[in-house]
Amino acid sequence: MTPFPHAGELAALATAGCWTLTALCFEAASRRVGSLIVNLARLAIAMSFISIYCWIMRGYWLPFDATSYNWFWLLISGVVGIFVGDMCLFRAFVLIGARKTMLVMSLTPPLTAVAGWLIMGELLTALDWAGMALTVIGVCWVVIERGPKGTEKSSGTPLSGIALAFIAATAQATGLVLSKFGMKDYDPFGATQIRIIAALGCFVILFTVFKWWPRAKTIFVHRAALGWTAMGAFFGTFLGISLSLLSVKLTETGVAATIMSIVPILIIPPAAFFFKERITPRAVIGAFLAVIGVSFLFL
Repeated sequence: MTPFPHAGELAALATAGCWTLTALCFEAASRRVGSLIVNLARLAIAMSFISIYCWIMRGYWLPFDATSYNWFWLLISGVVGIFVGDMCLFRAFVLIGARKTMLVMSLTPPLTAVAGWLIMGELLTALDWAGMALTVIGVCWVVIERGPKGTEKSSGTPLSGIALAFIAATAQATGLVLSKFGMKDYDPFGATQIRIIAALGCFVILFTVFKWWPRAKTIFVHRAALGWTAMGAFFGTFLGISLSLLSVKLTETGVAATIMSIVPILIIPPAAFFFKERITPRAVIGAFLAVIGVSFLFL
C-alpha cells in the first residue's frame, strides 16, 4: 500500500506535537518521584501499549517476525537512544526544565550531520556549517541567559543540566542512525518494541544491581506522578517514537529531523502557562534561531 503524499512529513509533525506534550508530562512526574523511577514506569506502560497495538495490527504480541539483523541494530539503538539518552534527558528535565532541555535537544540534527561527516565521510557544505553555527548560537544564547537579580535563577542555567541534555541529544542522534539501519524492511512499530525491550531490560538490571526496587513503589503512592507518566508513555514512548521511525522510513532522515526539531518553539506557550516559566524575548528569538539553523542543514 502506497502512503499518501507527505505522509512522512506529517508523521514528523505529529511526532513534534507528541514530544512537546511528553516533555511537559515527564517534567511534572520526575519532579515528584525522580527521573529514574519515571523512566522505568513509562517504559513498562509503553510496552503494554505497543504490545496491544502490535497484536491487533500485526498479529504479534512480541516482534517474533524480526530478523537477527533487525534485532542486533535495534537493540543497540534502544540501549543508546532510549536507555542512555532518556536517562540523561529526564534528569535534565528536573535540573533545567523541559523548555531549555528540548532547546538543547535541537542540537540532535547538527550532531547527526557531524557524525556522518566524521564517521561516514559525508560532505558538509558551507550552508551546513552555517546552519550548525546558527543552531549552536541560538541554544547558547538562551541557556546562558540570567534571571532577574535576587531570584533563584539569577545565576543562570545549571551546567550539569546542560551537559546531561547535550549527552541526551548525542545519544538520540546515534540511536536514530542505528534505527535507520535496523529498520530495513521492517515495521516501525515492531522496531519501537525492540528498542523498548532493550531499554527496559537495562533499567531492570540497573534497579536490581543497586537494589532500587523499593524506591520504584513510590510512583503508585503519587497518583499525579503516575498519571503524568502514563500520559507521557502513551504520547511519547509509544506514539512519538513510533511516529518518528515511521517518518524516517517514509521520508529523508534530514527532513524528518528538521520537522521534529520544532519542539523548542512548540513548547514555549505551554511551559509559560503550566509551569509559569518566565519567557523572555531572548528565549523566543533563540529558539527560532536554533530551529532555522537546523533547517539550513537540510535545504
